[in-house]
Amino acid sequence: MIFFTADTHFSDPRILRLDKRPFPNLAAHDDALIEQWNAAVGPEDEVWHLGDFAKGTADEKATLLARLNGRKHLVAGNNDDEATLSLPGWSSVSSYRELVVDGRKLVLCHYAFRTWNGSGKGALNLHGHSHGKLMPMSGQYDVGVDVFPFRPVTLGDILISRRRRKPETTSVGEF
Repeated sequence: MIFFTADTHFSDPRILRLDKRPFPNLAAHDDALIEQWNAAVGPEDEVWHLGDFAKGTADEKATLLARLNGRKHLVAGNNDDEATLSLPGWSSVSSYRELVVDGRKLVLCHYAFRTWNGSGKGALNLHGHSHGKLMPMSGQYDVGVDVFPFRPVTLGDILISRRRRKPETTSVGEF
């Protein structure tokens, strides 16, 4: 299976406060996200992480990445430094990617687009960055863990979701 996620912000002390994630501390946050990831994703599954993976040293991030199931691809976000991009656990690293899943063209980027390649022909824009606070456009989906509670999701999950959560604002913070 193919999964999508974004904005995990593992080991980032700002995330509990800024996004009001419901964890008592950062260790509990990271453990819960790893548990949710591995409950959904098997070793042979593919995961597209649409940016803002983790903070910490290169060794800490490599250890964390190795704990996550699946073949992992990174579409880099604004908080992904060179050490993150260079981790040995990524199957690929890019800033933008187009692929076809279940016959549907997908345009992947950390950022939401106003328009994207194929948008008038049914292509979907999957993104992160906005932490569920951006008003979605038709065909556009925030796949971050703030929208899909702390787990990677399939295209099927994404298509049936249509933003059950109402955006709180149209502005985006410092992420």
